[in-house]
Amino acid sequence: MKLKTLQNLYRFTDILILFFLIFDFGFTINEDYKPFRILIYSSITLLLVTFNIIKLIQYSKDSPLRKTIRFNIGILATTLVAAFTVYYLNSNIPPIEQPIRIKVIFELGLFFYLLIRLTFFIKHIYRIYFNPAILFVGSFFILTLIGALLLMLPNVTVNGISFIDALFTSTSAICVTGLAVLDTGKDFTQLGQTVIIFLIQIGGLGILTFTSFFAYFFKESSSFQEGMYMKDYTATENLQDVFKIAAQIVGFTLGLELVGAILIYSSIDSISTIDNKIFFSLFHSVSAFCNAGFSTSSSSFYAPTLRYDYSLQWVIMLLIIIGGIGYSFIFNAFTYLKRSFLNLFRKKTKVTTTVRVFTLNSKITIVTTSVLLFVGFIFFYFSEANHSMLGHDSVFGKITTAMFSSVTPRTAGFNTVDYTQVATPSLLFVIFLMWVGASPGSTGGGIKTSTFAIATLNILATARGKKRIEINTREISSSTVNRAFSIICISLITIGTAILLLLFFEPEKDLLAIAFECFSAYSTVGLSLNLTPTLSDPSKYVIIAVMFVGRIGLLNLLFGMLGQVEQKFYQYPQENILIN
Repeated sequence: MKLKTLQNLYRFTDILILFFLIFDFGFTINEDYKPFRILIYSSITLLLVTFNIIKLIQYSKDSPLRKTIRFNIGILATTLVAAFTVYYLNSNIPPIEQPIRIKVIFELGLFFYLLIRLTFFIKHIYRIYFNPAILFVGSFFILTLIGALLLMLPNVTVNGISFIDALFTSTSAICVTGLAVLDTGKDFTQLGQTVIIFLIQIGGLGILTFTSFFAYFFKESSSFQEGMYMKDYTATENLQDVFKIAAQIVGFTLGLELVGAILIYSSIDSISTIDNKIFFSLFHSVSAFCNAGFSTSSSSFYAPTLRYDYSLQWVIMLLIIIGGIGYSFIFNAFTYLKRSFLNLFRKKTKVTTTVRVFTLNSKITIVTTSVLLFVGFIFFYFSEANHSMLGHDSVFGKITTAMFSSVTPRTAGFNTVDYTQVATPSLLFVIFLMWVGASPGSTGGGIKTSTFAIATLNILATARGKKRIEINTREISSSTVNRAFSIICISLITIGTAILLLLFFEPEKDLLAIAFECFSAYSTVGLSLNLTPTLSDPSKYVIIAVMFVGRIGLLNLLFGMLGQVEQKFYQYPQENILIN
């Protein structure tokens, strides 16, 4: 059998499996079909094992794809062994319950197998056509449509869902926003909530991060363009470390989310109103770290059983801050602490390693984030003392609520207060925090802390008559300053246009509520003054576009569409323009 024919047959089988899983998951199965379900799963898995063995034989021994094929065979073989082991060990239980347990094993195995196949398919697309900006936007757009179609499956929702609501929910999940036109806890089944959290995880990390992770894991070859794109995303100077860092990002994310889920579970263990505590913990851990703001609780953390659970709120805050501070700072801090610790033992030998590894980007990130969190905490503690914090009697409760109110506008979207009862000055300050958002290279949105810091420093430098921004012994490049002000202008133009359109489509709505909604959508926050469920279809499309633009960055899209301007080796005479 020719290799090309085998590959086409292999891809057709992948599509067949995908449709079979969608059918099995999303639709109500006829009772006559159920006895044949396990037989079909077994046949498909055996067929895939056969295909992979044939491919393994046909590839040369030095081919880098052999490790991937062996890993695929291992997954499929493990799935088969685990399924038949469960069948053998549970031979005493009723025949009706046996297929359910075996089905779950086959579903998990085939799903993980298809995930690996999908990442390598996307990697193949990157090799054929590599425009980072266009592919970044395209991957988000395609995933949004796929997510919308999955959310329209009958078994995903309780009472069905329209296409516009499915598209809105999918966009909000992929763009890690959190705005919801339906109640995530009541209108979606557990399968639907699983689809949402999967979309959040993919959207928070990004497609190229996953493809780079598997490329590093399988030691696959990667193109130079891929390395350059990941180098910019991870803020890595050494191109050889890029894919290693991508793998570390995925590992760090999944590990921290698991730890967060354990801590959340320990804090809600005594709450009897939460049915599935394990799923609740996993869902909110992923949603918090990815700064998504989705919650299976109808009123988020404002629910009476969660509003006063301060230990839970501190866990959520830590996940939000770590997810929103950026991977480059996290790895910078880890390297600094590791070298400092090792130097304690190297002083005896007088051979130490320099610990000056904090980049200027990391310093700007941590200072700006700390200042915004502290100022926000002080502001909310005093401004909301006689408003949203009246129900908290203890000082610790007030501190926790004020801190949560300072953290969550940083693109997270959870709430422990009713924002319709919050004072107007506090709402305006929340809008400012939402607009600034998280840090670059993180799971959050907004114009980013570094953009806000650069703009502020440029204003101070201009006021002092300086032509350059200097920080310690470093100078900020003019291209960075220009990019920062371009991002600010684009954000204000996009948000302003959205506000005008919503005022046109929703003339009866309050201006502050509409402005709050548009800033929240652009910065992928998810907070709302209860406006989202009441929006008309045209307004929903506007918010969908704003969420999408806010997540991908309109400047990135323009770079990809317009391309790089060729270098000019001449300069026109300068002329000053009257500004004020």
